[in-house]
Amino acid sequence: MYEMDFTNPCHIHFIGIGGISMSGLAEILLEKGYIVSGSDNQESDIVNTLRSRGVTIAIGQKADNITRDIDVVCYTAAIHKDNPEFAQAMAFQIPMLSRAELLGQIMKHYKQAICISGTHGKTTTTSMLSHILLKAHTNPTISVGGILDAIGGNIRVGGPDVFLTEACEYTNSFLSFFPTIAAILNIEEDHLDFFQDINDIRNSFRSFASLIGKDGLLVINGDIDKVTKITKGLDCRVVTFGTQENNDYTAGNIEYDAQGNARYDLFYKDQLVMHIDLAVNGDHNIYNSIAAIIIARELGITDSDIQAGLLSFTGTKRRFEYKGRIGNVTVIDDYAHHPTEIKATLHAAARYPHRDTWVVFQPHTYSRTKAFLPQFAEALSLADHVVLADIYAAREIDTGEISSRDIEQLLIDMNVDVHYFPSFEEIEKFLLTNCKDNDLLITMGAGNVVLIGEELLNK
Repeated sequence: MYEMDFTNPCHIHFIGIGGISMSGLAEILLEKGYIVSGSDNQESDIVNTLRSRGVTIAIGQKADNITRDIDVVCYTAAIHKDNPEFAQAMAFQIPMLSRAELLGQIMKHYKQAICISGTHGKTTTTSMLSHILLKAHTNPTISVGGILDAIGGNIRVGGPDVFLTEACEYTNSFLSFFPTIAAILNIEEDHLDFFQDINDIRNSFRSFASLIGKDGLLVINGDIDKVTKITKGLDCRVVTFGTQENNDYTAGNIEYDAQGNARYDLFYKDQLVMHIDLAVNGDHNIYNSIAAIIIARELGITDSDIQAGLLSFTGTKRRFEYKGRIGNVTVIDDYAHHPTEIKATLHAAARYPHRDTWVVFQPHTYSRTKAFLPQFAEALSLADHVVLADIYAAREIDTGEISSRDIEQLLIDMNVDVHYFPSFEEIEKFLLTNCKDNDLLITMGAGNVVLIGEELLNK
């Protein structure tokens, strides 16, 4: 593998620079004096921001974008060998690094490299810990998979002591990392277009945990099924959290305010540690916050800074994000695209003041929809009304095996009020007619379903 020399900045080109993670890496290297160029398939706010920083970005990926003055090319997992820029870089024998390989090399240059992993909750937990680190004035470098208002985007370039990032298991990308502290929030079946089954996924997380050195720390949800298969024999220290009493850290005396925001007492081995007030709702966020607290305590951050940092966190973009009101209908947007995430969001919504819950769900990828078809129906049945959009293909091709109609039929069989429309325009018209005063409308999915709520608010 090509090794970057960070003492000698050069010209690096990003294929797919407009992605949330790739753009963050580009900004880090800009701060280190690199010449940065890139390409993306479409214009975006991220692309415009990078251009304002002096980055040359081409729209559309073509061989001519790869010039001989480029020293190294970085590409995402979505880029294949037949991509014209990838092929041209190979032909020019330009060194190449995947996004994960570059991120791994960057984090080696920090005293503490903190990696937040898990099937769900990575962005939220990373954001919670970011708020704590900022409150404690640790000057962290942060790379988060969402837009976080506290850092004005998805990246913050700080000092050399702390690097905080999400660690995604898809394509085993997190196995290119060098964590000194890592969290595993949960392990469930997902990304079955890459992994064979849950055992394959569990083995991947075990390999990730094994990357932590003997002086490092693994923070892991002790409620994970067969958790000892992940933790047994590791060189590093292991601290557990969760709902079960045998975990090191647990939450007690849980309560919710009128907006559904949680407050609880944190216990370490039955001893009261501190009281926590959150400005976000949902049981899942209690345990996301505990993972962030454990890491913060490991870094020596005071309880008061931990409490203040968590209370200042009101969420990230697309995570139960309040978008506005259409008359007396509240519009929320959420990134949930896995059955477990949908359940967590709808359980949180149940504590939010409202009459009926409307969910506009856009399934994400054909493979995930096919793999979890009955689970999607079960999760969505928690809503009072469900409106289905077509599947967002992302990186996949429609083979005709699965569609949103399949989810619709299962929900009909469960006597759920469900409606399918092939276009966003039809969905918007239907919602304007049928949503009533004090209803809660949630646009849900990892694709572009957020546009429905935003369009309704603009009417």
